Amino acid sequence: MRKAAAAAALALFATACGGAPETTPAGGGGTFTFAIPADPGVLDPATAVLSATNSLLVFAYDTLVNVGEKGEIIPGLAEKWEVKPDSVTFTLRKDVTCSDGSKLTPAQVAANVNHIADPATKSPVYGVLLPTGMKAEADDAAGTVTLSMPEPYGFILETTRNLFIVCGKGVEDRSVLARGTSGSGPFVLTEAAPGDHYTFEPRREYAWGPGGATGKDLPDKVVLKVVPNEQTAANLLVAGSINGATFFGPDRARMESTPGLGKLTPPGGNGQFLFHQGDGRPTEDVAVRKALTQALNLQELAGIASSGTGRPVTGLVIDPRPCPGDSVTGHLPAFDAAAAAAALDAAGWKAGPDGTRAKDGDKLSLRVLYATTRGPGVQAAVEYMAAAWKKIGVDVKLNGVLDTKLSESLNATQDWDVVWLPITVTLPSQLIGFLSGPAAPKGANFAHLSNDRYEELVAKAMPVPGAEGCKSWLEAESALFDNVDLVPVVENTLLVATKGATFAFDAGALVPTSIRVTGT
Repeated sequence: MRKAAAAAALALFATACGGAPETTPAGGGGTFTFAIPADPGVLDPATAVLSATNSLLVFAYDTLVNVGEKGEIIPGLAEKWEVKPDSVTFTLRKDVTCSDGSKLTPAQVAANVNHIADPATKSPVYGVLLPTGMKAEADDAAGTVTLSMPEPYGFILETTRNLFIVCGKGVEDRSVLARGTSGSGPFVLTEAAPGDHYTFEPRREYAWGPGGATGKDLPDKVVLKVVPNEQTAANLLVAGSINGATFFGPDRARMESTPGLGKLTPPGGNGQFLFHQGDGRPTEDVAVRKALTQALNLQELAGIASSGTGRPVTGLVIDPRPCPGDSVTGHLPAFDAAAAAAALDAAGWKAGPDGTRAKDGDKLSLRVLYATTRGPGVQAAVEYMAAAWKKIGVDVKLNGVLDTKLSESLNATQDWDVVWLPITVTLPSQLIGFLSGPAAPKGANFAHLSNDRYEELVAKAMPVPGAEGCKSWLEAESALFDNVDLVPVVENTLLVATKGATFAFDAGALVPTSIRVTGT
């Protein structure tokens, strides 16, 4: 079964919630080791915004519903549901237990929702995975939990496919979730060695996976090994020391040509960048943002960022999209370096004796933030951007950081002007908290965006169910590009190479119930 995603393949949100595909082979046992490019950090689902974190959490947690092979909603922890414009009532399965042996209850499900919605929690997933204003009420006697919104919400059922449900002791004491897990998923975390590895053991009693997935034939042990260097991961895979890894850069070509390896090429989220629009930033001015974008050959940048393995980008939501269409074409400035320089002149940024532009005594200086764990393509992309901007008189400083530091820089220190940041979502509504509303550090709007047209179109689309709101959702994305709030560059693909094991890989993460160790 298809797994759902909530956001980006390295920077923000790649959560997976699904089950084993029909082709999963029988037979289990053995140890499965998979390389992950970054440490996941704190493991509490209520604070998990990094893909490195969510790609680990999928092993230990389930969701209320899942996504089938054709994008349809299928049962998860809930066996059935009743949808109204402003609420959805789930009837839970009666056989679900948590990893500590306790029974999953509607009250625990409700506690998850209300904990995230509590302002005191300051959850970064509130307004993203969990819509703003949602609340939950449980009826343990009836075995139901109702999620409701103040107003009609078109994706009220679909949004729950991305919400990991904590149960058991973790509901009462969230401190245990810093380095442990407390969920109903097919695995339980047994060892956490930050910066090195995370070890899971299967729950053989697991019998409520989507599509009939169970814990019967899972490996005896799963090790997620932190390997930040892609070349090291490639060497380990060829040597048989690990069973799988993902590749973005030049080692991808090497793995593609290596005999004896299994190979998958799933989507890898968009390569894209955003401008910081906080008070006093040069990129607060739309004329500056347009000029900086106009100075870039986006087609050339796409090839560099993806190492030639990407596709033209047509939107912000990954497939299968609830709203197919192209929201990008015709909505970004065309490449023209001379026009970009002239636009900066017109905006008051004049070149000084050394060629660097300044206005009112302040240099036009940009700090470009990016993650170092996405392969050399991203490094080359930001270097290309810096070179193009320096040619038109911009002072540029590159700041490459690990994922956990990236999140801190985005939200807490705010020490950046441009960020290369994939945000991979399965629903357009999941972008709202990132692209509007309270600015960081008070909210998830890390770039301090304020786009009236986007917000107007979102408000129009929000109460409309399913495909009926698609025209407005696509126009809302285009409004972001028209205002150069977000610049999509390329739709990435990635290579997932395997040895001695089989598994499914979806939405930036392993499908845990699909893993089988073959030894060959």
